[in-house]
Formats: sequence, structure tokens, C-alpha cells
Amino acid sequence: MNNPIKSGDVGIAVVGNGYWGKNHTRNFHALGALRVVCDRDEERLRAAVTAFPGVDVERNLASVLARSDVSGVVLATPAETHFRLAYECLAAGKDVLVEKPLALRVEDGETLVALARREGRILMVGHILEYHPAVRALSGLVASGALGNLRYVYSNRLNLGKVRREENILWSFAPHDVAILLRLLGELPERVSAMGGNYLHPSIADVTVSTFSFPSGVKAHIHVSWLHPFKEQKLVVVGEKAMAVFDDGKKELLLYEHGMDWVDRVPVPRKADARPVAFGDEEPLRTECEAFITAIRTRVAPLTDGESGLAVLRVLSRCQDSLERGGEALELTRRVDPASERIGVMIHPTATVADGAHIGPGTKIWHYSHVMAGARIGESCILGQNTFVADGVTIGDRCKIQNNVSLYRGVTLGDEVFCGPSMVFTNVTNPRAHVERKDAFAATPVGRGATFGANCTVVCGHRIGRYAMVAAGAVVTADVPDHALVMGVPARVVGWVCVCGERLPAGAERPAGAVTCEHCGHENVLSPS
Repeated sequence: MNNPIKSGDVGIAVVGNGYWGKNHTRNFHALGALRVVCDRDEERLRAAVTAFPGVDVERNLASVLARSDVSGVVLATPAETHFRLAYECLAAGKDVLVEKPLALRVEDGETLVALARREGRILMVGHILEYHPAVRALSGLVASGALGNLRYVYSNRLNLGKVRREENILWSFAPHDVAILLRLLGELPERVSAMGGNYLHPSIADVTVSTFSFPSGVKAHIHVSWLHPFKEQKLVVVGEKAMAVFDDGKKELLLYEHGMDWVDRVPVPRKADARPVAFGDEEPLRTECEAFITAIRTRVAPLTDGESGLAVLRVLSRCQDSLERGGEALELTRRVDPASERIGVMIHPTATVADGAHIGPGTKIWHYSHVMAGARIGESCILGQNTFVADGVTIGDRCKIQNNVSLYRGVTLGDEVFCGPSMVFTNVTNPRAHVERKDAFAATPVGRGATFGANCTVVCGHRIGRYAMVAAGAVVTADVPDHALVMGVPARVVGWVCVCGERLPAGAERPAGAVTCEHCGHENVLSPS
């Protein structure tokens, strides 16, 4: 089959059609997005063809990545393969939904997040419970203040369940609960500890209890086990005004408006009947799959993006450290890069660079520039006078940012991008001074080697392709293809440019195949749009 997807359409490949992957296959087929199922197991491929006649099957990832009708790849494979496979997919220009955990090492997770930013790709993690309608209703209760200030959260995920040998119970069960915990509280813990027991295998924990202390004063614990006489999946959130209980086994969310009265200076509990909280009955995985498709179409990061997956990975990794140290309480280490430790970086005395901003070696930051915490700037970059880089922005290696350029949240630059003087990236499409729209910032991914002329404007939410060139004064209001030369207001494709920056011998219509540059002799591969 292997037919190119239609404009605006999304084609999905599911890699791994096993115990959990077959559910992805079912959902993406129902959503009309499934193009191919990939697995090395012949029986699993036959099962896919039997269930969904006509679906394409592949036996190796390389064949999937070569397909023009696949825009997104779902990785439902063992955890130890996540980093390698996700890296291959992102490097091939595919958007990726990887099942939890994002990776097994924090360094690998950071590499994936950085790669996705540089390539302008969607990276999503399968933290399915964040899409559960009851969890979303619970998040609404917390956000509305119905529970008051939170005090304690605990989660039990217990079962006489599917014992794994490639990962312990902490990495198998706890990612769901850590993800919800971080989402509800909106902060990372400052200290964690974990204790457990290895009973079925000398080096694999079957039971763990992890505890967390947060900067806000909230405490929490997560108990997970696959050696339990009955199944229990329960989340309890205790606030100063009320308490909420999500029982996934009973499919119910209850609000207890208990309180505490002080009588003769002694606390006396005041109990109230449980009040059911209504929530939808949509399948969480279906909602997650829809979110991946939406992210591919809009280029806006999904709820469970790579950053959130990396945060969960950092917490899990520190819990594992504590587990291996017999339950020792450990601070959650943050990979910050204070100015005092920036080797080979030139920061002008008038520039402001916050602690927590990552600056690669060889980078120069000139007069009156401002780089916020959480920004990531690669190696050997030049930031001209009065450059602003917001929290969450990623700049690749060897980029040149000329004077008076602001990079707002949502902008990601690949390697070797040139931004001319006073060019503009917007961050919302309909700004009003009296309307707060920080939650509506749209993503603007910029591919490797792109060039922006002086005083041009890029309206947010559009992708700028690799080695594209935007003329001075142009206003970009749509995606710009790889190697395209655009001019005017609004910007239109008027030709094509080589990686060296010289114009190629081709008209405005995109040529297919390879076009050789008459100046440098480079063969530029331009696929049909």
C-alpha cells in the first residue's frame, strides 16, 4: 500500500503489537490513522492482519521509517528499547509516542528531549492515567480549590499481577502514579526515599514504598506490588477542606468533605458522607491516541510531552538510587548549569543569565541579553546585543542570533540557524494586553540550517523546514518546506535554496528528487510536497 498521506492527514505506525501494543493498534485503526504494524513476531503480525484486514505489516523499524505515509510512530516495546528506538525515529524525522518510561536513564531521557527540540518533532510519553476522565476530574477539584491547600497524597497500585523480568515493580507500576502526583502538585519533590523487597528474584524488587517531600510542604507516598492477594488501584488526596478518593477498581471518584474542629484545644474529626463526583466514560487510551494525532497536526506539545516524561524519569531514577541504598532519603538532583561552572562560555558583564539555564561550551552572549532559567543553548552559538531567550526555549549548536531578537516559549531552533537583526517570533495568534494567554503559546519548530532575514516576522504555530530561507521583511503565516525560499507579505515560495545558501536552478513549484547546486556542487534531495 504505502501511499503518501493526504495534506493535513496523519499516518501512524505501531511498533510492538504485543500485550499492550495491540490496544494502540485497535485505537489508531478506529481513529482512521493506522498505516502499519511492526513486530518481529510473525504470530503478532498475523493477529493484526486478522483483526484489521488490509493493514500493512513490517518486520523491522527501518522499513517503517522509510515510509512516506507514516508521520508518527508509537513504541509499545520493552522499556530497555525505548531510548534506542525513539532516537532512531526522531532522527528520521518522525513524531514519537513512546510508552512509559521515556527511558531507563536520565541522561538518555535528556538526549531524547533535546533531539526532539532540535528536530522540531513531537515527543510524547504514554502516561495513560493522565488522560483518565476521573483523574482529569480530580485535577479539576484540586485546581478549583475544592480540597483547599493539599497536605498529603498517597497511591496504592497492588495486584497479584504480571511479573516482569526486564524491570522491577518501581519502573513497571509507579510511573503512572508519579506522573499523576507531579501533575496534581505542579512541582518536583525536593527529597525522596524508597524501600522494597526482592522475593521472586534476587535483584528485582517485587514490592516498593516510595515517599516524597515537596517544597510546598506536601508529603506523599506510593506503594506498588505485584505480590498482593487482591487488586487495588486507589489514589487518595487529602486537603485542608476536603479529601478525594479515586478508586480505579470501582470506577468511582468520591469527595469527602470531612473537617477538623477544635474543642477545648483538642482536634475532633467532623465526618461527612461521601459525594460521588461525575466523570466521563471515554477510554483513557483512546483519549491519549487522539492527543497524539492532535499534537502531530497542530505541532503543539501534548499534555504528556517529553519534558513531563523526563520529570517522571528523574523522580523514578532517584527513587531507584534510594532503593539501592536501603531507603536512604535523597535530594532530587537537578541538572543545573550555574554561571560559575560554565566552561568556555563568554557572557558579557551587562548580560543576565539565570542559574538553571544550560549554556554549551564556546557560546558567546553579548551586551544586555537576557537568558531565563530553563533555556537550553547549544555549543558555539552567538547571541547578539539585546537578545531575549525565554524559559523552555531550545537553541541548537552553532546558531547565530543577531541583535534585538526575542525567542519566546514554544520556539525551538535546530543546529546552525541564523536569525537576522530584529526578526520577530510571535507566541500567540491573537494577543490582547488585557487578556492573559500564556497557556495558548503555540510551538514554532525551526529545522537545521534555516535562515531568517532582518525584520521578518514568523507567526507562531508554523514549522520552518531545514535549510529554508525567509527573506528580509517577509511575514510567515504558513509552514515553510525544507529548502524553500519565501518572500513577501504573506510569505510565498518563490524558489529553493541549497544548504550553502545559494539559490537552486528550480522554479516556485517544488522539484522532485535531487537538485545539484551550481555553486557548490551539493546534491540537495527535495521530495515532493
